[in-house]
Amino acid sequence: MKISVANVEHIARLARLELSQSEKELFAGQMDAILGYVDKLKELNTDNIIPTSHAVPMENAFRDDIVHPSIGLEKALANAPDRAGSFFAVPKVIE
Repeated sequence: MKISVANVEHIARLARLELSQSEKELFAGQMDAILGYVDKLKELNTDNIIPTSHAVPMENAFRDDIVHPSIGLEKALANAPDRAGSFFAVPKVIE
């Protein structure tokens, strides 16, 4: 596929870019080279290649959800710098 200067102008207009004539010609050549390489990759036989979504195997890092008894209100508030009844007391930050 040959990328023309008109294609680059269209893409630049969509991206709201202002390009000089020399930039348009440069980018047309570069984009044509990129698409030429992609066409070359299409020649590869990938019939026995398994599609992947990650380069390395991924495993779920979450642990099983196991129900445990609560530590209780007194233990939870034992190290609180200040408390208001059965709640943590914190400084007011909104006026």
